[in-house]
Amino acid sequence: MKHLLSIADLSRPDIERIMGVAERFSEVLERDIKKVPTLRGRTVVNLFYESSTRTSSSFELAAKRLSADLVSVRSNGSSIDKGESLRDTIATLSAYDPAAIVIRAPWAGAAAIVAGHTTASVVNAGDGKHEHPSQALLDVYTLRRRLGSLDGADIWIVGDVLHSRVARSNIHAFTRMGARVTVCGPPTLIPRDVEALGCEVRHDLDGVSAADVIYALRMQHERMGDSFLPSMREYIANYQIDSRRLHPRQLLMHPGPVNRGVELSAEVIESPQALITEQVAAGLVVRMAILYELLSGGRQGVAGPEPVPTVEQPA
Repeated sequence: MKHLLSIADLSRPDIERIMGVAERFSEVLERDIKKVPTLRGRTVVNLFYESSTRTSSSFELAAKRLSADLVSVRSNGSSIDKGESLRDTIATLSAYDPAAIVIRAPWAGAAAIVAGHTTASVVNAGDGKHEHPSQALLDVYTLRRRLGSLDGADIWIVGDVLHSRVARSNIHAFTRMGARVTVCGPPTLIPRDVEALGCEVRHDLDGVSAADVIYALRMQHERMGDSFLPSMREYIANYQIDSRRLHPRQLLMHPGPVNRGVELSAEVIESPQALITEQVAAGLVVRMAILYELLSGGRQGVAGPEPVPTVEQPA
């Protein structure tokens, strides 16, 4: 595996392998010394054209935990602000001989463009409304830890599906792991032909009580150039997940950041069913596993008996 651009590029065995490596790294992070020398001497570049807290910090920490040298570039305050093109930025960063470039950008397909202009491995950390594959992998990891398996699980993805790269990646990942996926939201916020991804479509929450997992999506006002809703009050009344709609046996997920009082009510965010904090914690070990798989694991092959190198020796 050279790049991680889309969940659609991964088979179920690929995902299972990444999950296994993440489990091993979770053991490492329980130790007093939480670093391994796996990527010592190699450089990871984080290139973020959009604001991010969870994704950028977890990729940065993942690289450091693997002992890589890290270069973090934000569009604000860099040459990008001066009009430098994506291609020229990649040419500049490639002079540092990076092993991997992690990119988040507002343009669909940006990660694929970068992959075509560098010898480094490229990780798509979110490209416009297209995909966010590492988020989907950490969500699979989080659910497997709670459910054991996603086979036969009934998962509802609720909210602004139209503007959500998370929704697209998660539909691919959840269905590939054996789950049944339903997307639900106002007709104006459901992409045309989304059923082609292998999910069902609903425009109301009737039937959500049968779901094993409710995955709420953030209302992405920054991507809405037009009016997609009659009013926010109407959206909250029809689609907010609150204590009346979340049953004690159901699990609740959200990619963050949460618009409190919009897609989720305050009481369900703090409920025992909410996995939001667990998702954040999973992001670190899964992104460590992604970097390992791209930069080390592929050389050992799928059948390697030890997916993580000896970790007893600290970096």
